[in-house]
Parts: sequence; structure tokens; C-alpha cells
Amino acid sequence: MEITGAVLEEVGTAQRPYAQSRPLKLQTLTLDDPGPDEVLIRVRAAGLCHSDLSVVDGNRPRPMPMLLGHEASGIVEKVGANVDDIEVGQQVSTVFLPRCGECANCRTNGKLPCTPGTATNNAGTLVGDHVRLHRGSETVLHHLGVSGFADHAVLHRSSVVPVGDDVPPEIAAVLGCAVLTGGGAVINAGKPGEDDDVMIVGLGGVGMAALITAVSLPTGKVIGVDANRAKLDRALELGADEVYTPDEVAEQGVRAPVVIEAAGHPRAFETAFAATAVGGTTVTVGLPAPQAESTLTPLTLTAEARTVVGSYLGSAVPAKDIPTYERLWRDRGLPIAELISSTIVITDINEALDTLADGEAVRQVILFED
Repeated sequence: MEITGAVLEEVGTAQRPYAQSRPLKLQTLTLDDPGPDEVLIRVRAAGLCHSDLSVVDGNRPRPMPMLLGHEASGIVEKVGANVDDIEVGQQVSTVFLPRCGECANCRTNGKLPCTPGTATNNAGTLVGDHVRLHRGSETVLHHLGVSGFADHAVLHRSSVVPVGDDVPPEIAAVLGCAVLTGGGAVINAGKPGEDDDVMIVGLGGVGMAALITAVSLPTGKVIGVDANRAKLDRALELGADEVYTPDEVAEQGVRAPVVIEAAGHPRAFETAFAATAVGGTTVTVGLPAPQAESTLTPLTLTAEARTVVGSYLGSAVPAKDIPTYERLWRDRGLPIAELISSTIVITDINEALDTLADGEAVRQVILFED
């Protein structure tokens, strides 16, 4: 079938502003039918995440050309052979790391990313080394097994999780990345106790998802940290007890036993580490540039009995964790909709890259017409 999608031709060559250089180009592509263990979905919503920007600006190199987008939701239109646990017509959230469920990493219950899933993501293929996107005789690669910046997508079954029909498509989209990653950094990696304060450094989509998750839990104070005052104000509206800029954290000596770094910047990691209390845990979930370096004092780890934890995809098992956040949204009012700073159309995607790069958005979501 023919689809329209946003394709990136080269990594790291486009200049700002992206509204002028237009690195993502809407093109007509051919999408194959789903093969065995795959599904075809009609995409209803797709979030624009910093991981997409990191491919555009070269901080996360990928093979090209590639149809971007990894945080999406849609309706299943076809299922391939062997798919017997999902039906045509069901709504699904996409997940940017497929899991085989059998490798040693998968047996860590979410702590480590799936080994074959990571390999296929790096190669730009679906599980089994399949590619279902074409431009004439040329292959177009898949972004993190999803390629959600298009009106339709074929994904491996392990890259989708069913959600209820009552979940709005924009909420279903952010469940699979922002909420899964930020919420999991708190619940799965940080594991705060009832009296533990939780600090979140970096209040983008993932950081704000971590914040609303922490607010929903029986913990101590929830503290938001960001250089953008508007985001601090928003954090207070969403239930944060205290907010600070990074400079204020340092000047006032603010510390917490659980600190989540969600900015993906080396200075943010240093802020988070310095703000972690004695005996506390620093969880880093942001993805900085590969060459980025941070400085810390190893003595502090020993003398203060500290722990530093890396958390990829919120240390989550998506098939188990996404339904948990769905229930929190439905039964306890987890304000996932408040993470969405704006909805846009696919033709505005390059302008949205600028907004994201300027740090002005929490989460922008592309809505596709039904």
C-alpha cells in the first residue's frame, strides 16, 4: 500500500532553523503487508521526542534513509501469520524496543534492554531483519522498529501493546515512550519509599512524566528542577511541592534521596548527582550525545554510600507496565494529558523540531485524520 511519511535522508547535516532546512521530508512510500509475527496499524497519533531530534542532529547516528518516529498509537488493520493474541480493530501503543522474551537481558525483568531487539533497532530493521518500507527500488529503514511519523506502519508484534478504546490516541501514544520511560525511572529504578523525597532534573516529556508519576505515589516531597521557569510553573500546577533552577539547587543545597535525571545533558547529570542525599540513588534516564562527559568525585560514592542507576525505557517490561499506567490514568486520574503541550499536523513537523530543540515543549503530538 502507499503511505505518506516523514523521511530523513542524512544524519546531522541540517542547519537550524529546521523550519528552513526542512530535514524531514514528507514522501510517498510503499509499505508491505505484515509478515509473520507482524501487524499493520493505521497511525492516529505520534509524539515528537528528543530521541527523534537526536537522530536529526547527529547525536544518535542511524543508517539512512529512515522514516522517523517511535512514540505512536494506532488501530490494528491487519495481522500477520502467528499473531493470535491481538485483533483487527484494537487500539495499540507502540514501543521503541522490541523484546524477544528469551535472551539473558530479557530475563532481567526490564533492567536490561533486549539483545536482539537492540541489534535490530541499530540496524533500522524489524525483528528478523525485515524491512517493509520502500521508495521505488530503494529500501527505507525503520526507526526503532516503529516509524510512526506516517499514516500507517508495520511493526513486530512485540513493538505494540493493546490499550482500551476509551484511551484518547494522543494519550495512547505517550504511554509507550514518555510515560513508560519517565514513570519507570521512578517506580522501577528509583523505588522511593513512603518518606522519600523525589527530585526530577529536566522537565521535558520524560521528566514531567516522572514528576506526575511521583506525585501519584505515597512519597515525601516531589521536587522539580529545570532552567526554564515556565516548566517550573507547570510542575507546580501538576503537583510538585517545590521547584528550583539548577543554580538554586546548588546555592541552597537542596538534596533528595531519589533523584531522576531526565534531561540527557552532562551538566544535568552533575546537578542530579550533587543533589542526591547520603545513601540515596541517582537515576539517569536521559540520553546525552555519545561524546558527552560528566565529572563526579568517586569518593562521594563510597563515603556517602551512594548508588547511580542507568535506566533505559524506564527499566520496563512494556506488556506489563503500559497497562499499569493505563489503569493509573483511568482509575486514579494520572494527568497524562497534561504532558501534551500542543497537538500539530504532520506538515508542521520541521517547525516542531525547532520548538523541541529550543526546550520550549513538554510533548508535541502529531494527530492524523481518521
